[in-house]
Amino acid sequence: MDLSLAGKRALVCGGSQGIGRASAQELARNGASVTLLARNPELLRDVLVSLSVHGGQHHNAIAVDMRDEVALLTHVHNHVDQHGVIHILVNNTAGPAGGLLVESPVESLKQAFENHVLVAHQLTKVLVPGMTSDGYGRVINIISTSVKQPIDGLGVSNTIRGAMASWSKTMANELGSKGITVNNVLPGATETDRLIAIISRNALSHGRSEDEVRESMKHEIPLGRFALPEEIANAVSFLASPAASYITGTSILVDGGRTRSLS
Repeated sequence: MDLSLAGKRALVCGGSQGIGRASAQELARNGASVTLLARNPELLRDVLVSLSVHGGQHHNAIAVDMRDEVALLTHVHNHVDQHGVIHILVNNTAGPAGGLLVESPVESLKQAFENHVLVAHQLTKVLVPGMTSDGYGRVINIISTSVKQPIDGLGVSNTIRGAMASWSKTMANELGSKGITVNNVLPGATETDRLIAIISRNALSHGRSEDEVRESMKHEIPLGRFALPEEIANAVSFLASPAASYITGTSILVDGGRTRSLS
């Protein structure tokens, strides 16, 4: 099975921590030259020095707030002009704040749509010409198991993740003839700062301790534990590889079996 990414360049959004960081590290381990994209330059520097260069790769970082559309697209355009085609795009953006959908202000939905769907769309439009010219493209979206089953208390996230999945399926249909695949990775509960925040919020709202909430969540998972970011990254790297050349327009659950129904 050909998992080598030698000679390929990847752009990893949200690459400074959590699943984005782990994905960048795994892509580099498999030979890709990785460009990290996130807001915090100090965190980016820390990740940059952790990336493997065993294949002579050259890694880079772009420090920019993804909510600033003009700055984001300017930086990415300039990066492509300077360093060449990006073959792998990992769309990974922090999820919206929790809460009931019916109580969420319209502005929160607009902001979430811009941060997820519109950013992914804009970046893909920038990178597709290069992917097409090289005959190799991978667009991988880190979404959520809420695409299959809505998660209580994450109303805005459930809505936007669903929109992202529909965008992805449509793009897969349109870009397949160009040698570009578009897929989603759906992480379950993963040991990240976002999970800590979710546990803390649930504990507060239900009058329980954080340990109780944590154990209750683990009880819902057949494997009996939360995922490590590296386990999500393994799926990302596989989808980025030549081995996944005939997989497109799909959503892959990486949730330890928590999602029991796909209806």
